[in-house]
Amino acid sequence: MFHFISHIISGVIGNPAILAFTIIASSFLFEDLTAIIVGVLVADGLATAPLILFSLYIGVILSDLMLYGLGWLARTHPKLARYVDHEFIAPFRLWLETRFILTVFSARFVIGSRVPIYTASGFFRMPFFTFVRTVVAAGILWITFIFSLSYWFGHATSHWFGPVRWGIAIVFILILFLIGRHNILSYRTKKNEMQGIIKE
Repeated sequence: MFHFISHIISGVIGNPAILAFTIIASSFLFEDLTAIIVGVLVADGLATAPLILFSLYIGVILSDLMLYGLGWLARTHPKLARYVDHEFIAPFRLWLETRFILTVFSARFVIGSRVPIYTASGFFRMPFFTFVRTVVAAGILWITFIFSLSYWFGHATSHWFGPVRWGIAIVFILILFLIGRHNILSYRTKKNEMQGIIKE
C-alpha cells in the first residue's frame, strides 16, 4: 500500500489540480501515510509545500466530518437509535459529554481513537460547530507535525539508497499502527471495566 500510494502521487506531480485531488482522496483512508509520503517528496523538490499542506488539511478535515456524518446517519436507523440511551454505552456517552472538546481534540493525537470518538460524536449528536472547530485545530496541528517530520526525514536521507530510505519510513508507519492497536485494546479494556462497575 505504501509503494502504491507513493507511485500514484508521484505520477501526478506534474498536474497541480490532479495532485491536490489525489492527496485529498488518499487522506480519507491513509492520512498519516499520505502526509509522510508527500513530506518526503517536497523535501526532494518534487512538489511545493503550500499546495501539499493545503490539500492535506482539506483531506483530513473532510475525513473527520465524514466520520461525524456516518455517526449521525447511524442514529437515524431505528435499530441503532435505541442504543443512544442504553445502559451498555451510557458511561461512554456521559464521558464524551462532560469533556467533549478535550476528548475530540486529543483523539487526533492518540492513534486509534479518532474513528470511534468522531463517529460517536455524530451518533450522540454532539454540538456540530464545536466539533468542526476542534477537529480543524487538531487536524492542522497533527498534519503539520507529521509533514514537518517527514520533510526533515526527506532532507536527512536525500542521498540514501531508495529501498533503505523508504524502508525506514515503513518502519515508522508500522510503529504508528502498533501504537494505534495498543490504544484500541486499552480503550476496550477500560470500557469493559466501566460496564462491570455499572452492573455491580
